[in-house]
Amino acid sequence: MAPYIFMERNGIHIIDLYKTQAKLEDAAAALRNIAKGGKKILFVATKKQAKEILAEKAKGIGMPYVIERWPGGMLTNFPTIRKAVKKMASIDKMTKDGTFDNLSKREKLQITRQRAKLEKNLGSIADLNRLPSAIFIVDVCKEHIAVAEANRLGIPVFGIVDTNSDPNNIDYVIPANDDASKSIELILGTVCDAINEGLQERKVEKADEKASAENGNEAAPRRERRRVVRRNEGENAAEAETAEAPAADEAEAPAAE
Repeated sequence: MAPYIFMERNGIHIIDLYKTQAKLEDAAAALRNIAKGGKKILFVATKKQAKEILAEKAKGIGMPYVIERWPGGMLTNFPTIRKAVKKMASIDKMTKDGTFDNLSKREKLQITRQRAKLEKNLGSIADLNRLPSAIFIVDVCKEHIAVAEANRLGIPVFGIVDTNSDPNNIDYVIPANDDASKSIELILGTVCDAINEGLQERKVEKADEKASAENGNEAAPRRERRRVVRRNEGENAAEAETAEAPAADEAEAPAAE
């Protein structure tokens, strides 16, 4: 982290905030483009001071997140994780169609506990149907397993990196204090605002495309009607010329006599 450290004072390394600002802007711009493309970004923070902040910010923009223990193989063994999520959905279906009511008390208790455990660990990624296009991590040192899995699959990693961490495996480094809740909240707020802008731009583009398609569909019948009118006018003009020709011949015949 030497390139990002401004100075050392009393054994404490002070981060250069100018570099933090520049790196944060770069990361926000990249995340904005990813969101504009309609892709998912997975947020990860399991440390106490970041969990609630990250959950609130991620929910606000509709992105998946992990705030409990990182399930090993979540990215590298994604199909297994999806099976667990489907299991949760099947339990919900049992509850709705009445199958759950026919079970014994012990079975109900076991299924309820299983559902609660799945909800706690995987409920926040229930809508993640495919691998995320990027992963944002608070404290890359603590979440080293998530970083390793993302690197193995070639998924871009965005991370808040403190002076005790290694930035070499992070694609977009945001040098900052990952222990202070205010620092985490500020960075997540900036990042999520950028993602929200990308999502709004995507909505506007989709609305414009839809309007253009509708206008094109309306214009096609009008063009066809104009073609029919011109064709009919041409046919009427031809009939008029044909009708006038014999009249002209009859007018000339007495003169010839």
